[in-house]
This record gives sequence, C-alpha cells and structure tokens, in this order.
Amino acid sequence: MTRGGQGLARVAVVVRAGAAPLWWLGVCAAGVGVLAPGLTGRRIGVLAGAALFLLTTAAVACAGRKRYAALAASASRAGKHDVLQDRAVTVRNWRRHHRWWLLLAFLAALGTAFAVPAAGGMLLAGCGAGLRLKAAWLGRLERADEALLWVRVDWLRGGAGSPAGKPVKAYRSTGIAAGDAAPGGARRKSPALV
Repeated sequence: MTRGGQGLARVAVVVRAGAAPLWWLGVCAAGVGVLAPGLTGRRIGVLAGAALFLLTTAAVACAGRKRYAALAASASRAGKHDVLQDRAVTVRNWRRHHRWWLLLAFLAALGTAFAVPAAGGMLLAGCGAGLRLKAAWLGRLERADEALLWVRVDWLRGGAGSPAGKPVKAYRSTGIAAGDAAPGGARRKSPALV
C-alpha cells in the first residue's frame, strides 16, 4: 500500500483472547455448580460435564479450520504503512466487545447447575480449551510458513470478533519477528527487534 495503511490485529491473538476468560469462568461455574445436588445428582452431572468438555474442546478447536487455512494461503504481504496492533490492545478490545456475552454464558452455566451439576461450567471451560488449541494450531501454521497472520481491525468491529467471519475478506502477513506476540498469539518471551 502506498498511503493510508490499515490497522492490523494478529489472527491468533484474536482467537486466543477468549480462551482464558471462558476457561476460568467455566472452572468457577463448575466449582460452584458441583455444590448443588441438582436433578441428576453430582456424579451424573460431573460425568456429563466431562463428556461435554471433551466434545466442546474438539468442536471449537476444529471449527473453521478450512476457512483459516484458505485465508492463510491467500494472505498478501502487509504494507509499510499498515499499523500492527499490540497484543494487549487486541485482547482488551475483544474482551470489551464480548464482556456481556461472557457474563451471560457464566450465568447460564451457573443456572444449569440446578439441573445438571457442573455440566454447564465444564462446557464453558471446554470452549476456552478449544480456543487455546485452535490458537496453537494457528501458531504451527505460522511457523511452517514463517509468516505471522494479521486481519484488518475494522473487520473485527461491531462485535464481529471472529477473525474468519464473513466480514473478513483476506489476511495480511508479516515476517515471523513482527509485533509483540509469538506464533500462536502468546506473549513473546523476549522482545523481538524489528
């Protein structure tokens, strides 16, 4: 691009942004939920929750992989006027736009404890674990191609927090050392010189 670069957020960071809150809210809801006997009893609730956790983790981790892979394969090089968003800003923006959904999911998980103890919380935790696995998969993709994947910030606005949703037309790519997040969206262990 010659002028008017775009603000870019790391794809893996956006994916990973929801992992920690979903995991911890799920663990908390499951812990509180197991205190209630519920309609099914604790044993059945925990067993059902464990099954839901495994199924949800696998479903979330695998969902949309073809779309991510296709967007990654057709990624164009970021221009010199593009602005790379810091990891902390991307995470904060995602969580701010989704705070009410997170709260509603937590309350729903707590509410299900009266019927099936701990199951709702374990399902929520499974969503968080699945997002973490998806981010790790994206990290392996980035390492294999030696290119970090970025998405335009304006395509993530208005609550559309998915970096592979309909508003997203293409990804941009940079070298593996760009930005302040490692492949997969985790914090870099030491600052990269770019």
